[in-house]
Amino acid sequence: MKTITGSKTKATVWVVEKGKILPRLDQLTTEEPLEIRLVSPKQTVAVTMRTPGNDFELAAGFLYGEGIVNNREDIRRISYCVDSKVDGEQQYNIVNVELRDGLIPDLQPLERHFYTTSACGVCGKANLEALRLRDFPAIPTGPEISANLIYTLPDKLKAAQRVFSSTGGLHAAALFDINGQLLSVREDIGRHNALDKLIGTAFLNGELPFSDRILLVSGRSSFEILQKSLAAGVPIVCAVSAPSSLAVSLAQEFGITLIGFLRGERFNLYAGKERISASM
Repeated sequence: MKTITGSKTKATVWVVEKGKILPRLDQLTTEEPLEIRLVSPKQTVAVTMRTPGNDFELAAGFLYGEGIVNNREDIRRISYCVDSKVDGEQQYNIVNVELRDGLIPDLQPLERHFYTTSACGVCGKANLEALRLRDFPAIPTGPEISANLIYTLPDKLKAAQRVFSSTGGLHAAALFDINGQLLSVREDIGRHNALDKLIGTAFLNGELPFSDRILLVSGRSSFEILQKSLAAGVPIVCAVSAPSSLAVSLAQEFGITLIGFLRGERFNLYAGKERISASM
């Protein structure tokens, strides 16, 4: 039996231990589909499996990362769908995005996003050539950060995660300033969704680019994570696990400092080592 309450779902599980089978009430991370629709032109641009919460920010961050919108004024309104066929009931798994008048987005690149899973990120033929065609500039030089400051970030993120402590099933994306102060955290069952929520919040608040910020993501850093970071102007991306080969190639080409296996007082530098100082 399961009871869904927002980002957490209560469920009865059976614990098998030392020859005994005992029931226990547990909490799982909620996973539900979110459909992102454009109002005009009327089109579904993505369906992603996500943890409910910060859905508007997720939609905005996704559209910004894909180049559909470039500034806050490009979005007139974000709302949940209201189904007229069901007594005007609000559909919390469908988000409508109304773009400003006159904005005609190029939707062809979004064909690969029609279905996205929380496990693997955006699937399809995304590659470095697509980013070159979007004319992304390289991330400017600086800032220089001490390794000792980088070491402290995972513990700060862990302390800030609320849902993870009760479910053990959420990823997180956290934003820090160059002094190591935690500025914002977003959680989701998918790493890319958590980052979309983080970037979308800043986009809607007019706080992009992240030119003097440090990003930390739980899990590994994939191509999608680096693509979204590049769009947001992040100079330093840290992950507690490994990067993919394409993530490293992207970081090297566009001047992003990429850190992996950040655990305790140790990490690997895959690109942009000029921003990290061991002596400061």
